[in-house]
Amino acid sequence: QVHLVESGGGLVQPGGSLRLSCSASGSIFAINAMAWYRQAPGKQRELVASITRIGSTNYADSVKGRFTISRDNANTVYLQMNSLKPEDTAVYYCNVDGLRSTPWSPPHDVWGQGTQVTVAS
Repeated sequence: QVHLVESGGGLVQPGGSLRLSCSASGSIFAINAMAWYRQAPGKQRELVASITRIGSTNYADSVKGRFTISRDNANTVYLQMNSLKPEDTAVYYCNVDGLRSTPWSPPHDVWGQGTQVTVAS
């Protein structure tokens, strides 16, 4: 089975930077995309950024120009967050879309446990 391990969350000051990491471990044959979502208290979970297996990226308008998503060859996805604002405070979730552990496995999604990001003075 596949597990996602997230790291990098914490408390930062407004204008600061933070880098989130998410590593997928286990049997992985193919992944359609990896993404970061976030959910603040009382709000719906929203897509922050995504990256496909061929490197195409997509960002929420609220983070465009400040956040950068990237992926390495070891099935690890990163979210570099710069110029952080208090409204960025949320639990951030790593997501793997369309995971197949073998060529004959049906695709499914896998979610990380979430990591807290707090932006405050």
